[in-house]
Amino acid sequence: MSHLTPSSPPPQPNTTLDDRLAFFNQSMDLVQLPNLPTTRTRSRTLADLLKRVQDAQNDPPPAPPHHVLDLSSSSTIHPFVLSFSNLTYSVKLRRKFTFFPATTVSSPDHETKPNGTKTLLNDISGEARDGEIMAVLGASGSGKSTLIDALANRISKESLKGTVTLNGDVLNSSVLKVISAYVMQDDLLFPMLTVEETLMFAAEFRLPRSLSKSKKKARVQALIDQLGLRSAASTIIGDEGHRGVSGGERRRVSIGIDIIHDPIVLFLDEPTSGLDSTSAFMVVKVLQRIAQSGSIVIMSIHQPSYRILGLLDHMIFLSHGNTVYSGSPTNLPAFFSEFGHPIPENENRTEFALDLIRELEEEPGGTKSLVDFNKSWQLKEKNSAQAQNEPKNKPSLKDAISASISRGKLVSGANGNGNNSTAVVSVPAFANPFWMEMAVIGKRSLKNSWRMPELFGVRLGAVLVTGTILATIFWHLDDSPKGVQERVGFFAFAMSTTFYTCAEAIPVFLQERYIFMRETAYNAYRRSSYVLSHAIISLPSLVFLSFAFAATTFWAVGLAGGSSGFVFYFLVIVASFWAGSSFVTFLSGVVSHVMIGFTVVVAILAYFLLFSGFFISRDRIPPYWLWFHYLSLVKYPYEGVLQNEFDVNSPRCFVRGIQMFDNTPLGMVADTLKVELLKSMSNTLGMNISRSTCVITGADVLKQQGITQLSKWSCLWITVAWGFFFRFLFYLTLLFGSKNKRM
Repeated sequence: MSHLTPSSPPPQPNTTLDDRLAFFNQSMDLVQLPNLPTTRTRSRTLADLLKRVQDAQNDPPPAPPHHVLDLSSSSTIHPFVLSFSNLTYSVKLRRKFTFFPATTVSSPDHETKPNGTKTLLNDISGEARDGEIMAVLGASGSGKSTLIDALANRISKESLKGTVTLNGDVLNSSVLKVISAYVMQDDLLFPMLTVEETLMFAAEFRLPRSLSKSKKKARVQALIDQLGLRSAASTIIGDEGHRGVSGGERRRVSIGIDIIHDPIVLFLDEPTSGLDSTSAFMVVKVLQRIAQSGSIVIMSIHQPSYRILGLLDHMIFLSHGNTVYSGSPTNLPAFFSEFGHPIPENENRTEFALDLIRELEEEPGGTKSLVDFNKSWQLKEKNSAQAQNEPKNKPSLKDAISASISRGKLVSGANGNGNNSTAVVSVPAFANPFWMEMAVIGKRSLKNSWRMPELFGVRLGAVLVTGTILATIFWHLDDSPKGVQERVGFFAFAMSTTFYTCAEAIPVFLQERYIFMRETAYNAYRRSSYVLSHAIISLPSLVFLSFAFAATTFWAVGLAGGSSGFVFYFLVIVASFWAGSSFVTFLSGVVSHVMIGFTVVVAILAYFLLFSGFFISRDRIPPYWLWFHYLSLVKYPYEGVLQNEFDVNSPRCFVRGIQMFDNTPLGMVADTLKVELLKSMSNTLGMNISRSTCVITGADVLKQQGITQLSKWSCLWITVAWGFFFRFLFYLTLLFGSKNKRM
């Protein structure tokens, strides 16, 4: 019979049923898990739960263990300790032009220096341990989000002073991206995906390919239960036009997609912002379970309720970038009592502290007295802590990460590094290969778009309406001189319309911009995967729109070339849609606002049309503007379709005999007089020009338009190449313009 030395006494006869159940569960855990370290108690990770279910299904029940467990030591070893010391961050203020000198009143808290810099963080130090929630509190502008960004490596190293270490080792960016997650303040989710689908796509991004599909699904189901989202699992996220989950559920989904790989460190920027008290409490309760599973949870919060305060383990109060309190919530009454402002018994401790800080900020001396008192308090607490029993052997970061991976945390394909080199742990930069990322991105985008068919329907409707109007206006054009002018006008308008229709792609990436930045900030997928995937999935819709426009206009207008002419006309429209879509996508990566994007696109496309050669031929463009003619996207498809129409194998005549007088003052005279004029011209020129003599062919029309340099196929391939070029520029904007870091 095994002998157990429990760390807590057995329940007395008058204890409640919950107390007895808690003691029973503790005892059963100690008996069934003899090989786990008993000096550390925590909630099991998702991987632990899944492994237990699988083992219970596959393995026979083990024999009961028979050995002694020494549980007399009550000390808890924290394998992960995130320490930060002397964090200081300053920004340069922009000079504001004003006609009148402004008088400003500065306080010691606002570290605004004469050289125009403002200190947002001023010598901030502290530490966060796994199994605990550390909350950063303060009024708006106190530096809460700045401190979270500093700890999460979202501030450039050149601007941030101080050190951030994990178990004594300075974290580099590549390791931190793998072992941590950052939940933004805004809920950035695809609106038409369900809760389960959203988490499943996150699992396919963050979990390694080596993990089977069934295990990924089981992990998602376990996470749904952990987040309390079972009742909303099949509900879409929703947006302004589609009813979906509640605000609290959205926030928990946002947390879920970032903890799907069970990170070691979790950063959250005001996760309770905009939620009612009940929803906020449920969110923090979820965070408590995450922390108890072996994670470090660091979050900023504006003003927690009394119930939320009971879930927090460590608090840091900030005032204008200075620490005014750092410690346990239970020490708040003693801290402010010694400061000379005791907290009333029936008052919320955090509300009292924040109100007192705000009152001190309005005084001439600011919170300097409270900052100085906190420093002396921290020194006293540090000396007291050193006098107590401290863990003697703290594991290194390498050993701690390896132990966490072996327990099932950090499911991203990481593996321990067996040698004794300086590398902490061997972790892949991305969980999945390039092609798999493209497949998942494309599948997610198509599913989200499929549930909003009105977006493609509006675009298709615009193309069909435009094509129908053009077909009815330019119905069956003849081969007269006026028909030539009308054909040229039709092609110019048709080609420019394809580019203007692509302007609707501006909001697509702008709506996904912050989702993309959040996912790529912690290596959910490669930027190149995103660019190529979206380029590929856009092609089917572009081909369909091109065919609809070509079929609506080609035979109705009476264009030449037959079936081969239609195929080339269709290909040019596809290339135009491709180049226009790529150009607009590139601009959406440069601008950050929809209205600015539309303004820029419309203006540039107007310039492209102006320099395309329709309004003024290439030979007549001034030399200093000729470079813009070759940069015009409209130029190449416009010249391609003109050559397809006028440069056919069987020469077509567009002006015969007396037709040369059309569109001239002689066009109104009688035909007999025109014939006499032709005879006179024949005698003068020494050549026979009759009523039916062909004067202008298709080749002559192309020469008049200045289209003599490129063949129609060259124009097609150049248009396609423009599309690839702008996709590459879009990739560069994502690579260098979405670092998601403060400077």
